[in-house]
Amino acid sequence: MGWDVWWVWMAGAIVLAILEVLAPGYVFLGFAVGAAVIGFLLLLGGGVAAWLGGSLAMTVLMFAIFSLVAWLVMRKVVGVRKGQTRIWDKDINED
Repeated sequence: MGWDVWWVWMAGAIVLAILEVLAPGYVFLGFAVGAAVIGFLLLLGGGVAAWLGGSLAMTVLMFAIFSLVAWLVMRKVVGVRKGQTRIWDKDINED
């Protein structure tokens, strides 16, 4: 099965990172980080693969958790900053 092979997750992470470049917004980047973490854990092998339970459900659950944490961290670090919103006092059509 392909879901328990480390390079499949790493390839998925690369594809998601490329999608992030094509559609920016830090949406796919969180998923890419989650996939890369799962791929790295599977690369370590042995105990880590057993920790994931060897099941697809546990692997996908951990992927979702890692992706959510990565997205929340990126949102905090590169999210909307104070003063970034511009308030218009005068409309250009009012002249």
